Amino acid sequence: MASAMGRNRKRGVSGTVRRRMVCATVAVGVWSTGLAGTAPAAPAEDVRAKQWYLDAMAAEDLWKVTTGEGIKVAVIDSGVNPSTPSLKGQVEKGFDATETDGDETDDYSGHGTSMAELIAGTGRGGGLRGLAPGVKIIPMRVSDSEYQQNRKVNGQDAADAIRAAADSDAQIISMSFGGEFSDTETREATKYAHRKGKLFFAATGNNAASGNKPIYPAAYPYVVGVASADQKGKVSDYSQHGDNVDLAAPGNDIPGWCDETFTKYCGGDGGTSSATAITSASAALIWSQHPDWTANQVLRAMIDTAARDWKEGTRSVYLGYGLIRPGQIILDKKGDPGAPDISPLTRQKTGGDIPAKGAPAPAAPVPSQASKGKPGSDAIVAGSGKEAQEAQEAQEADGGSKSGLVIGGAAVVVVLAGAAYAIARRRRSA
Repeated sequence: MASAMGRNRKRGVSGTVRRRMVCATVAVGVWSTGLAGTAPAAPAEDVRAKQWYLDAMAAEDLWKVTTGEGIKVAVIDSGVNPSTPSLKGQVEKGFDATETDGDETDDYSGHGTSMAELIAGTGRGGGLRGLAPGVKIIPMRVSDSEYQQNRKVNGQDAADAIRAAADSDAQIISMSFGGEFSDTETREATKYAHRKGKLFFAATGNNAASGNKPIYPAAYPYVVGVASADQKGKVSDYSQHGDNVDLAAPGNDIPGWCDETFTKYCGGDGGTSSATAITSASAALIWSQHPDWTANQVLRAMIDTAARDWKEGTRSVYLGYGLIRPGQIILDKKGDPGAPDISPLTRQKTGGDIPAKGAPAPAAPVPSQASKGKPGSDAIVAGSGKEAQEAQEAQEADGGSKSGLVIGGAAVVVVLAGAAYAIARRRRSA
């Protein structure tokens, strides 16, 4: 499996992918805050000032309504250290799927702890402040390729961790981890989690420039693939694209722990890893405000309110259905939750046959032709351009063009961008 540590931090390259989520707010057409540059490392007392997306998303206003209380998030990653100042009292008993020394609280890289803090950190001691500080974290430890080098690990730890998360009290699963290879056990585990009513977010990966292969579990049906965007709402240049992208969140310039010593935070891009974590935190805030909603309804409202400049119901292969905007739901009371038992990704009834992600869905709008905009320009992808086919458990995805997001008018738009990890077996990226 792979995890993403940021552009200035080490971008891992193991077998599976882990993502991070990020969120940002656009006010009057631009990000309300930005970071001109990020130092290689930042002392703990400075790290909050670098969390630009919290101000951009009007987090203080969101917290007046909800902090995510009552919601638990299972973080499938390198482990979660419950002793950092920001996570004391925030971490519950989890599961170590690696079957090696230590347990789920022994974070061997610092990545999982960073993701947990981005979700539920209290900010105490100058640490990272999570977007949903009222959430409780359930850690699920899996291995990346570097961790596997000198250890004999459980070869099915990803699948085992997903099943453990599905059987836990967590409503949301956040996995900033992934890999290029599909396997039956992990695919079936994601299906099991869906049928247990979990909302599963995973990073799409940070290797857009080198292969851009589909990353699993993000590419599996019913797993929400999260891409990374910058402070202007444009897709990050490293963020992988394809039919596995469902939503996007801030991923650029997101700090995190430098390593397993937990002595300092580093700057750089959190990548799709951070974007995934921030997206999970956004979903937790929404679900806390609407505890009677199902996972399908939380996700549908997120899709309905996502910032985009293309035809509703169609997807960009770079930003999916758009940039997440939890404030639209929490503060502005927008977002149609729809039917509780119909997946907004496949339009299929929960618990029924699971088609390949990207396969035609009943009553789905026909995607329009993708725009001819230059990758990285302000052009918006008008359609998905997707041609998906199911080959055993895996899906292949292609088409579309990279785009930024043009925000018109004077309305305040809250946008999130995410970062992901690319893995050889399991690896980190971004």
